[in-house]
Amino acid sequence: MTGYGKAVVELPHKKLTIEIKSLNSKQFDLFTRIPMIYREKEIGLRNYLSKKLERGKIDLSFTIEHISKDVSATIDHTLLKQYHQEIKSLAQELNIGMPQDWFQTLLRLPDVMKQDSEELNEEEWSIIEKTIEKAVNELISFRVQEGEMLENILAEKIANIRQLLQDVEPYESERIEKVKSRIYDGLATLENKEYDANRFEQEMIYYIEKLDVNEEKSRLTNHLDYFIETLGDPKSQGKKLGFIAQEMGREINTLGSKSNHSDMQRIVVRMKDELEQIKEQILNVL
Repeated sequence: MTGYGKAVVELPHKKLTIEIKSLNSKQFDLFTRIPMIYREKEIGLRNYLSKKLERGKIDLSFTIEHISKDVSATIDHTLLKQYHQEIKSLAQELNIGMPQDWFQTLLRLPDVMKQDSEELNEEEWSIIEKTIEKAVNELISFRVQEGEMLENILAEKIANIRQLLQDVEPYESERIEKVKSRIYDGLATLENKEYDANRFEQEMIYYIEKLDVNEEKSRLTNHLDYFIETLGDPKSQGKKLGFIAQEMGREINTLGSKSNHSDMQRIVVRMKDELEQIKEQILNVL
């Protein structure tokens, strides 16, 4: 969801630079720095941006540079004299000498310099709207480029998990035989103990079934397929991908708890590592 866009327009008496930035966020969160003359347009601007950008922490700023000599400004003499008197009195009280450039300092104090007030011109605003649209389209283009990169990364991570899931298969029958051998060897060490062979076999089958991971593998495969299918959807699916990743995590965790085999557990750890990287990247998806 990160992106940046910038557009510049020259109006009759000023040059306006519009910058818009986007960062990751679960919802649409807009922060604006707009000159007072355009404030009445902010609600409509907010609605436009929420539809175009959907989600993200959006920062929109207008920078005005006056380029016409016709822009007039006046100095508030009374306020400037008050500032001067206050500063001079405070300097004497604190035994601090007045700075040499005190006049320039006074001119920069709040409300000393006042420019003639402007009124919003609808024709001018129409031009500004097109400039905003240009900046937004540039941001969206930035997002699209990042999205293509993320799609490749996520598809690669899913392929890695799919391969690791296949790597589990050689250890499945091996671990079952090891479990059986361990139980039979333990039973053989018991002296003068009789047991019902049929009942023992039934209990053995029940125990082995509890270690079976075919269902987890099947569900995880389905989640991997669904993730890739959703990833290819042209609509924004960041939240949905997050939900699918959660379901993948459940199956991988269950696979790990049932593995009962050191090599299988190492493979599951690698699966979890790939999944965590997927979850981190999903935060960048709309």
